[in-house]
Amino acid sequence: MRLTWIHPEDLIGHELRQARQDGRAVEAIARRWHDAGGHDAPPMAGASAEPAAPPLRRLAEDLLDELAAIRSPIAAWEPTELDAIIAACPDWPDAPLAAPGPDLAERLRGAWAGRAAGCVLGKPVEKIPREGIRAIAEATGNWPIRGWFTARGLPADVAARWPWNRRSAPTSLAENIDGTPEDDDLNFPMLGLALLERHGTGFTTDDVAQMWLDELPAGRIFTAERVALRNLLVGLVPPETSVHRNPFREWIGALIRADVHGWVNPGDPVRAAALAHRDAVLSHTANGVYAAMFAAALAAMSLTAEGPEEALAGALRVVPPRSRLAVAVREAADLARGEPDFERVLDALHARHADLHWVHSINNAAAIAAALVHGAGDFGASITSVVAAGWDTDSDGATVGSVVGGLLGADGIPEQWTAPLHGRVASTLTGFDGITFDELAARTRALVVPEASG
Repeated sequence: MRLTWIHPEDLIGHELRQARQDGRAVEAIARRWHDAGGHDAPPMAGASAEPAAPPLRRLAEDLLDELAAIRSPIAAWEPTELDAIIAACPDWPDAPLAAPGPDLAERLRGAWAGRAAGCVLGKPVEKIPREGIRAIAEATGNWPIRGWFTARGLPADVAARWPWNRRSAPTSLAENIDGTPEDDDLNFPMLGLALLERHGTGFTTDDVAQMWLDELPAGRIFTAERVALRNLLVGLVPPETSVHRNPFREWIGALIRADVHGWVNPGDPVRAAALAHRDAVLSHTANGVYAAMFAAALAAMSLTAEGPEEALAGALRVVPPRSRLAVAVREAADLARGEPDFERVLDALHARHADLHWVHSINNAAAIAAALVHGAGDFGASITSVVAAGWDTDSDGATVGSVVGGLLGADGIPEQWTAPLHGRVASTLTGFDGITFDELAARTRALVVPEASG
């Protein structure tokens, strides 16, 4: 057995890639690593096949620390501290942008159900690249994607070339869906709900850390979250947990935790973003934190906005406009507005972000924005578009489903996307296994701040 996402010899390649993306000069360090026999980052999984010999592992640890000491030249316009983020946002709102209406409970039900449906759609094809997703869908008569993925009628050669995500496909294919299967993209919002119920909106990052220690099995979390949990267990405290030998600190993990912070602040992207920031800095920095703030603000706006464009505009106000994430989101939205063929939009996005890992925050946030604009409030069109993008398919499907579900309300989501889920979610989190969307929405509604709830 070889654990993923924690070994220094596997982390170093990811850190070198991250360093190049944020403008640090690291070629001398990269040469030392490769001259010693070190390998590049595993392209898909989180561990190489074989462990490194002790001398190579020690070198990896030393080089990780050297890389951490090199300051990024773009750090000035990609800060992590909340005060600096606010200062970098000229359109940061000074008040809520809208107040929730009498349909808040219905919209919250739609947000939870939509998140679940989008997640389940993307689960079987997680880690499969865009071309493989299309091949599977075409071979089963589901292209353009318009329904759940299926193994029925899938030719053996296509299945062999593009194998399903074995962990999730058995419970998320059309022929097998019976309720919403467990997924980290649903566990984290439920854990966030429990956090808010235990501590209220005044929770601290230390409270988030304690919730993780109390509730999260290490084998059910990945990338930055697994590194941060490891760092907690060796005695580090936030925010050091987010930066110590953590090359995944700008990946998508904090984004998938953020929706609930928006749902308890309907129409108020500032309060939503502030809560998401407090949660995110346990494991993430810079664009990884902005992704969480962006997602929380989208979730907040989805409960009051008339459509996705209004939600997107409100969410962008809490992201530093010069940051790579904000630039990518704006570019993606503009592409989707100007190009009716979404495959052409995806061609451009994949060309633009070819250097990013498939679970980085920037490319996935861009896909989310493009799908929201292209889908124009149509639930099926929105979630199928973002899953067709082929990056973090279940996470992106969940976020897009959450936003459009919040805009439409539960009754506005076509039954084909909700009926197989039976209104319930499986989970290993304490007290959440088999919980219904109705109960999740009611518990979320109870946490909405009084001045926002009318």
